[in-house]
Amino acid sequence: MQTIKQQWFGNVRGDILSGIVVALALIPEAIAFSIIAGVDPMVGLYASFCIAVVIAFVGGRPGMISAATGAMALLMVPLVKDHGLEYLLAATILTGIIQIVFGVCKVAKIMKFIPNAVMIGFVNALAILIFMAQVPHFLGISTMTYIFVAVTLIIVYTLPRFVKVIPAPLIAIVILTTIAIFSGVELRTIGDLGNISQSLPSFLLPNVPFSLETLKIIFPYSLALAIVGLLESLLTSQIVDDMTATESDKNKEARGQGIANFINGFFGGMAGCAMIGQSVINVKSGGRGRLSTLVAGMFLMFLILVLGNLVVQIPMPVLVGIMIMVSIGTFDWGSFTYLVKAPRTDAIVMLATVVIVVWTHDLSKGVLAGVLLSAIFFVVKISTTNIIKQDMHYMVEGQLFFASADSFVNYFKNADIQEKTITIDFSNSHIWDDSGVAALSKTKDLLREKGIKVEIVGLDGPSQKIVQQLDGMSSSH
Repeated sequence: MQTIKQQWFGNVRGDILSGIVVALALIPEAIAFSIIAGVDPMVGLYASFCIAVVIAFVGGRPGMISAATGAMALLMVPLVKDHGLEYLLAATILTGIIQIVFGVCKVAKIMKFIPNAVMIGFVNALAILIFMAQVPHFLGISTMTYIFVAVTLIIVYTLPRFVKVIPAPLIAIVILTTIAIFSGVELRTIGDLGNISQSLPSFLLPNVPFSLETLKIIFPYSLALAIVGLLESLLTSQIVDDMTATESDKNKEARGQGIANFINGFFGGMAGCAMIGQSVINVKSGGRGRLSTLVAGMFLMFLILVLGNLVVQIPMPVLVGIMIMVSIGTFDWGSFTYLVKAPRTDAIVMLATVVIVVWTHDLSKGVLAGVLLSAIFFVVKISTTNIIKQDMHYMVEGQLFFASADSFVNYFKNADIQEKTITIDFSNSHIWDDSGVAALSKTKDLLREKGIKVEIVGLDGPSQKIVQQLDGMSSSH
């Protein structure tokens, strides 16, 4: 009960004000992602409302913002193009079901397999993507656009020194929108991105055949959406953990993402997940609890229903300035030092993650490539076995597995052994797989052909077990 009270009412003023800022920042993002996916802007806005409200109650990371996202929108393009909105809604519901199953299966355990270098690369790539997404909204448009972006940045960076009660981004939006409306300056506005219908989402069942054929169409998309959504959500959750120096329940977050998408699909929304940009805005604006996420969703709908005519007049340069601030704050500037001081392989992994994410605009590809590259470097690093000879005693140091098997065999194949009996000692080694067992067996056969008797000693329990299972060989200690 104390935890619930803290998560909901431990930071009421900060959560409400930060939620309002996030809601204003969500509108252009949701509209833009809807356009990417090829659906009506309201599909993204309804999704952002539904997901934010639901995740506030069922998520595992208080203060994190979830809504319609670009990474998910990109995956939807072929489905919408080939089969239409109704199939997208059905796919969103199935995405939720798959994510719930993943959450029940404790999918968050995979987080421990993501190296720090990949995390740094992920964060930096997101910061770059956030900035790149703003470029079309201000570059080469007008001098006044540049002025409004610059003034927004000045406000959000200098005002917090003097005013801490109200988030600086909110003040910037109110002041500069008022100036733009009353001065009549020519600026692009939120309304230029798409039409906003002043209506609530309604419950509906996707109008698709309830058949195996439908399942065949939507399942590949739903699976991809579920994996990318959870990957982005769990990584964002970890980032918010680090920013707030708190822990979160990532398996609960995975289940919560599933519940949010499942419900969202019945209210006309596209699949979504955690948003690092809006989550960073929330935290930097003072948001910490579940109330901030709920306010973001509720105020988003309030803006659409009640203040829709005003919202469409918010200048895009103001929101661009806020998002540039987010990208600067998100980027890990210490990574330049990291590139110099970290092991070369870690630096390569970090750079590869950044390049692949920025090149493909796909977070999952970059992260998976980074993890795979880290695994390859790790295998190469531990694949060297050293064999130390002391008379008839050969001490093996290092891991014996598929990557080191050949070098192990080649050592004994080329060694000039005069003794009739030798001992191979595995006290400082471990046999991991069938390739290691095969290498040991092959080595014994090679030496036996030369008339050399081999005694294996020092095998630990797991090594001894796999050797006995695969080779039927017992060893002495």
